[in-house]
Amino acid sequence: MAKKSIFSKAKPPLAVERRVEDTRHGITRVDEFAWMRADNWQEVFRDPSVLDPEIRTHLEAENAYQAKLMRDTRALQKALFADMKGRIKEDDSSVPMEDGPFAYGTSYVTGGQQPRYFRKPRKGGKEEIILDGDKEARKKPYFRIGGVGHSNDHKSLLWAFDDKGSEFFALRVRDLATGKDSPETVSDTGGGGTWDANDNGFFYTRVDANHRPSKIFYHALGTPESEDWLVYEEKDPGYFASVGGTRRNDWIMISVNDHETTEYRLLDARKPSSKPRLVVRRKTGVQYDLEEGGDIFFILTNADGAKDFKIMTAPVEDPIQANWKELIPHEPGRLILSVTGFANFMVRLERKDGLPRIVIRDRASGEEHTIAFDEEAYSLGLGGSYEYDTDTLRFTYSSMTTPTQVFDYDMRTRKRKLRKTQEVPSGHKIRDYVTRRLMATAPDGVQVPVSILHRRGLKLDGSAPCLLYGYGAYGMSIPASFNTNALSLVDRGFVYAIAHVRGGKDRGYQWYEDGKRDKKENTFHDFIAVAKHLVTEKFTSHDRIVAQGGSAGGMLMGAIANMAPDAFGAIIAEVPFVDVLTTMLDDTLPLTPPEWPEWGNPIKSKKDYKTIAAYSPYDNVAGHPYPPILAVAGLTDPRVTYWEPAKWVARLRARKMSDNPVLLKINMDAGHAGASGRFSRLEEVAFNYAFALKTTGKAEL
Repeated sequence: MAKKSIFSKAKPPLAVERRVEDTRHGITRVDEFAWMRADNWQEVFRDPSVLDPEIRTHLEAENAYQAKLMRDTRALQKALFADMKGRIKEDDSSVPMEDGPFAYGTSYVTGGQQPRYFRKPRKGGKEEIILDGDKEARKKPYFRIGGVGHSNDHKSLLWAFDDKGSEFFALRVRDLATGKDSPETVSDTGGGGTWDANDNGFFYTRVDANHRPSKIFYHALGTPESEDWLVYEEKDPGYFASVGGTRRNDWIMISVNDHETTEYRLLDARKPSSKPRLVVRRKTGVQYDLEEGGDIFFILTNADGAKDFKIMTAPVEDPIQANWKELIPHEPGRLILSVTGFANFMVRLERKDGLPRIVIRDRASGEEHTIAFDEEAYSLGLGGSYEYDTDTLRFTYSSMTTPTQVFDYDMRTRKRKLRKTQEVPSGHKIRDYVTRRLMATAPDGVQVPVSILHRRGLKLDGSAPCLLYGYGAYGMSIPASFNTNALSLVDRGFVYAIAHVRGGKDRGYQWYEDGKRDKKENTFHDFIAVAKHLVTEKFTSHDRIVAQGGSAGGMLMGAIANMAPDAFGAIIAEVPFVDVLTTMLDDTLPLTPPEWPEWGNPIKSKKDYKTIAAYSPYDNVAGHPYPPILAVAGLTDPRVTYWEPAKWVARLRARKMSDNPVLLKINMDAGHAGASGRFSRLEEVAFNYAFALKTTGKAEL
């Protein structure tokens, strides 16, 4: 355990306890801190000033408390911030992506917090700034740009912004000839829009009062928002709706999905008033994604038991399931992640043996080849494309030691061209670091991958501190990619580790299924097993491990704190989803109905209720000797509401059997993603890392 003396004796805020009982399935729960949930939470997301004064006073007291306990790390935080900022090329710029007569990209200016969007003539010429994020963010405590998309004729720009952190985005249209926005603004959108083929207007998703994207609208340029017409409405609150287009500008695709089921509708992009037609009706557990292919659609699906997915094709005139034909069969253990269609090629990103790979298929001959890489562990990503009729594929590559590289790959000649390597202005020597891939054995015998980064020459005798990161939900895999921020810990003697626990798709779709619903506790056991393995292999010791996770990974932090408090020296839980049972019982919250396939529905099922109750971090807080804990939250967060970490922290303080402090740092001007500017976000990371260094006795400058 961390020593008591590292924190001052300041008294934490004492939250008043008001007993509230809730009985479901004959089981009664008591929640003494339920009052922290504001009755007007929807209004608070739009206007934080309307928060109940009692709740605001308590949250501000929490911020004052954590500030007092972390006061002695201010110089360290500044040093960490300077380190991380020094690794960022302040005037960085993306590799422009070509589309017709222009190439579009993003850039930053020295000292700038927000991105600028630019374009320049494809064949060379002067760069034109079409959207300046710093200018738009001026005098706003929070500002985040959402989707940005130019019209097909390159005359207009559709862009979205959120200035509360609550993810209610407003859409505006800019005339690229004058640089001015039209007076019309479309409010309460999901973050972006899709132009019709004729650039007469755009489709967008509207978010309702409970922050659910349930309606697709069309907005005709030059008309008031009140005249927008409803294209599609999803009436089942368990499904979210979204809309997108194709690079050939022939189809508008409306997708409806939860975490395990999808359904598509199509309409002619040239006829926005036409009625969307259903492709394949939803069937629980069946997923399919459409990708353009000219006269066909490529269909990525798990239908007919293809757990790791297969690729089908169907004619665009009638893509019903009866017309699907198999192109790439299902292969157990090879998880197909995505498909991208081009005029002459089809590209798939897949994961096999725990590593990603890119496979190119010549559409005419059917011949396939894989792009090869040398390192044992790495991260790959497809870079996207505005154009369909091209032989150039853009992809990104990095590893825990190799900065991100952007390549353009000629799919016909099979030659790659390095377009950009991430610059680290303060310097980075790959040979100074070591990256490894380990396997830890879970209690049920399953081998759990672990990615490791540390400085070369670090003494591995158990004395090194370690930051162990985990997530493990929604099938999201945490890549072994380059992280300049982590170097601030590694250069101070830390081992940086990622536990690839069940609940992600790191080892295939089964890896995901083995970490959800009634198998959720595998995620927690995996993480604890990784911690024990790192100690056994002398990378660190238990009192030197700082566990970190955010959102659903924050739930992981809450669970392992209850299950194995002695296995960790400190815990950092960012926007932690810790009040799982209460949230899954509240069907008015934004994400609850769509989340039932992931966690279970405790409203209808007693079995699901008991399963969640068995691990829900808030419900299982007990008289344990908890290590120091830092919880980080955002007041306007619609994904993990502020009251979850606030309640959790209050209950931990009331029940823990140790003098170790529990801190809550809540951003009163932001939501789930934290601070919006790139440097403001670094300040938050510096705070978290200062906590890690302080709790492991490494807080010296």
